[in-house]
Amino acid sequence: MNNNATRRAVALAAAAVLATGVAACGGSADDGKIRITVGTFSDFGYEDLFAEYEKTHPNIKLEARKLEFDAHHSQLATQLAGGRGAADVVAIEEGWLAQFRTSKDKFVNLADLGAKDLKDQWVSWKWNQGILEDGNFVLGLGTDMGSLALCYRKDLFAAAGLPTERGEVAKLWPTWEEYAKVADRFKEKTPNVKFAGSAENIYTAKLYQSEEGYFAKSDDSFIADTNPKVKEAFLLAGGMGAKGQTAGIKPFTPEWTIALKQGTFATETCAAWALAQIKAGAGEGAADKWDVTSVPGGSGNWGGSFLTVPKQGKNTKEAYEVAKYLTAPAQQKKIFAKTGNLPSEPAVYKDPEVLNKVDAYYNDAPVGQIFAAAADSLKPNYRGTRDSKVRPRFNEALARIEQGKSNPDTAYGEAVTQSRNEVK
Repeated sequence: MNNNATRRAVALAAAAVLATGVAACGGSADDGKIRITVGTFSDFGYEDLFAEYEKTHPNIKLEARKLEFDAHHSQLATQLAGGRGAADVVAIEEGWLAQFRTSKDKFVNLADLGAKDLKDQWVSWKWNQGILEDGNFVLGLGTDMGSLALCYRKDLFAAAGLPTERGEVAKLWPTWEEYAKVADRFKEKTPNVKFAGSAENIYTAKLYQSEEGYFAKSDDSFIADTNPKVKEAFLLAGGMGAKGQTAGIKPFTPEWTIALKQGTFATETCAAWALAQIKAGAGEGAADKWDVTSVPGGSGNWGGSFLTVPKQGKNTKEAYEVAKYLTAPAQQKKIFAKTGNLPSEPAVYKDPEVLNKVDAYYNDAPVGQIFAAAADSLKPNYRGTRDSKVRPRFNEALARIEQGKSNPDTAYGEAVTQSRNEVK
């Protein structure tokens, strides 16, 4: 996840030190065991699995390496370019995967180690994200997926005279346009509380329900200036920001956490992985106040990652076996039970234990059913190799609207111009 500028600067500084001063991992630990480092961001739920793996593989010592979201991926790019310092197994978020596909020569082709035999383990669209050359090159093994839902504060909805039961709430917003109309009703009754945390998250969720965003799926060409889905999502989210219906808080920052604790806003778009972050931010004092229902527009995918094996490691075969173990259905099921991260494997998300999973914090919401409901039919948004250059320009433009420094139409035009210049 993103963080504030100060923490990002610290993390990137640390990354630079690691990238230049640490040799490639995968050597031997002091006790003679083979050391395999696993680099991640956020909470992948691997701690218990590491211990289990070491019990059945006494010659292996697993070590976690974790950074903030942006620093993790930026550091990996530096390490791949420098040929040293990368972890033996490295997680890559789906939004960054397209960028690293262009550096496939820096990664082990997992097909050479038998990964193609695992193809049916994943839902087809997830598997296809991690392959190249018609499946003859396997870049990474899928972990979770980011099925979308909508989290909301029942108490704040009640104060606004809105329904609070999740089924009735879902009926309020079959589309994002209806969601915006509910925001109008909410503001009339509760002017001191914002309807949503940020225009950025509304925009992102709506855009990610489309197969294409800033770049064409066919040839990775820039289409942000011609794709109507981008403009529709931007103007809807920006319009809500201009009306003062969003809190204007950068998602997943310390300020966002404070706002959650204070009950500053009533709704938040939430992928499966976000439930744990909202819970951690809002705290136990908000237990039973939050609930989960379906997202406007039906379904969509936001996030999800892959485990890759950089070539620079000394023990790539052993690293692959670790990645294979961590992404196996049995382990993914344990991770879902622990963190709520929804596995991208039908054998897991169709498992009765997963489907029957409820979350006590969210008023016993049937999160297993909610997040798994559309998993088979999801069509992930193609992010493009230069997504990380373009996406911030649109988010910054939305922030200017929320700050009263621009209006939706002007800000959209600025974002298009700036992003077009970024990819020239």
